[in-house]
Amino acid sequence: MMRRIYSEYAYGPGPRDKCWWDETISEPAWPILNGSVEAEVAIIGGGFTGISAALHLAQSGVKVAVLEAESPGWGASGRNGGFCCLGGSKLSSVAMRRRFGDLATDTYQAGEIAAVTLVRDLLDRFEIDADTHSRGETQLAHSPRAMQRLRAEAADLARTGNEVDLLEADQLAEQGLNGAFHGALTTPVGFGLNPRKYLFGLSQSAQVAGAQLFQRSGATRITQRDGKHVIATLNGTLRASQVIIATNGYSSEDLPTWLAGRYMPTQSTAMVTRPLSEDELQKQGWFSDQMAYDSRNLLHYFRLMPDRRFLFGMRGGLLSSARSEKAIRSKLRHDFDQMFPAWNGVETTHCWSGMVSLSRNLVPFVGPIPDVKGMFAGLCYHGNGVAMGTYAGRLLSDLVLGQTSDLPFSTAITSMPRFPLGRFRRLLMPPAYAALGLMD
Repeated sequence: MMRRIYSEYAYGPGPRDKCWWDETISEPAWPILNGSVEAEVAIIGGGFTGISAALHLAQSGVKVAVLEAESPGWGASGRNGGFCCLGGSKLSSVAMRRRFGDLATDTYQAGEIAAVTLVRDLLDRFEIDADTHSRGETQLAHSPRAMQRLRAEAADLARTGNEVDLLEADQLAEQGLNGAFHGALTTPVGFGLNPRKYLFGLSQSAQVAGAQLFQRSGATRITQRDGKHVIATLNGTLRASQVIIATNGYSSEDLPTWLAGRYMPTQSTAMVTRPLSEDELQKQGWFSDQMAYDSRNLLHYFRLMPDRRFLFGMRGGLLSSARSEKAIRSKLRHDFDQMFPAWNGVETTHCWSGMVSLSRNLVPFVGPIPDVKGMFAGLCYHGNGVAMGTYAGRLLSDLVLGQTSDLPFSTAITSMPRFPLGRFRRLLMPPAYAALGLMD
């Protein structure tokens, strides 16, 4: 039995009911693991991290098997906002430099760019049509003070030779970014995509390379026997010399026990509208294809997709039940109506929630699990798992193979301290959210 820190509702079908991405592509028919299976590397989790690791390992000739607890695309990788962009850490550049130093920070930031490039390369190499769009990512200032910060950030980026595009409030409307914003900063790295189409394109490529992918085969226990890891599922066992844990916000406190208290799952909720007409787009003054987010700590993220549906999301509720899910979906729609008042009458056709994962030190973890030979993990992307999860999978494949990665990667930031309060650490979230709300 998995030991998770939310109620069972959070891990059931309720939050992902009416997920738009399910309508865009059918799930592949992965088999269920039955009986005893042998592999060189076992991967627990069939999302971006696990499938990326499986693909890269299989291409290197490694016999690899992936265990997905539910159906393909069921977790965060099949229900996120589809933002392939810079991110993964919640630390500012200044805070990261203070904590880890200039070299580690520069290496990490180069890795964020390399992560976006990796996704683009995979899309191109395997000819995956994932409905991509957007020239980078645009942050919109929700207050005058936030705009001051964007101006300072733009000046700092320009000094270091980075290409940026700063817009003042009176320039937004002509760019199709009209709203109650005080300006915007565009970083031309990244693009929007359909995450489910991307994931399934990757998984098909992994299978062609020789990876075995199993659905409805969740790990229930990990033991060691005869120098190998033995992973039990409901219907069988998977034996492997090395194991990758790639479960992120859907992790369990005992798979492995080292994870207990080291990750903080938190919810994110998204919706899409019906397709908008050209008249409706012009009425609101939002006709840009840019993926965007506002400058709040408890941010909203949104984008006009190629089919002219509008996707809008935000950090989800702190509780998980049918009642709280209904409440957060109502709150999401309220915020949408406030930010885009011309679309108040436009129907929400789909709305859903999923888990992201935070770490205490606010940076992703990619590395070996201490004191467990042959076990590795990649998780805690702070809501930016499309690029960083894919990147972590590639890095994990290099670690498993025992080779130095040719991608930027700093071991200086690879640690994962425990949160206070152990299994009750969710009690930390309400005061944190309240403080962030006041700051916003």
